[in-house]
Amino acid sequence: MRVTKYVHACVRIADGDRAFVIDPGIWVEPDAYEGIDEILITHEHVDHVDLEALTVRAKANSALLVRAPAPVAEQLAAVGVPVETVSAGDRLTVAGFDVTVVGGEHAEIYEGLPGCANVGFVVDGRVYHPGDALFVPEADVELLMVPASAPWLKLAEAIDFVRAVGAARTMPVHDALLSDKGAALWDRWFDMKGGTDYRRLNPGDDADV
Repeated sequence: MRVTKYVHACVRIADGDRAFVIDPGIWVEPDAYEGIDEILITHEHVDHVDLEALTVRAKANSALLVRAPAPVAEQLAAVGVPVETVSAGDRLTVAGFDVTVVGGEHAEIYEGLPGCANVGFVVDGRVYHPGDALFVPEADVELLMVPASAPWLKLAEAIDFVRAVGAARTMPVHDALLSDKGAALWDRWFDMKGGTDYRRLNPGDDADV
């Protein structure tokens, strides 16, 4: 399969003509949606889901189907976007890929907030996108998408997460808040201490898994 990085937390998973995207938020490039009928959303925050864009896409593409946790599904259904609710433990077929839903809760920012649902997605047992959480799945993951920068995250926690998952390869996502200098520093630490083959993909870059 081929993984394409887009801005912030959005990635495209493809194998030939089969493709879907995860977490196209408000900052994502429009071409992330091209040729896409199926979309996965980890949670309700706008850097992961763009209700307005999905409403427009649903009107233009009658085959569009979004899968998301209940709070997001309710919002999408209210604006007419075709959606199915998912929760941890579900097993899905998405664009021909086997997807396992894991996790359940967003990482805490402060004093119990934001306190919202967050699911992660393990694709074909090999590629893992955790959304805004540090949930360690049971799968023997080959490629981990590690959140690199967030109000709820510090670097040491992210490195510990990389080590706990133990994926052979790791790429950063959730990185739009980092400056170029900050990204370079974070990359150095992940590379030194992550115990994995770490590689940053810039928006538009691909990696084969």
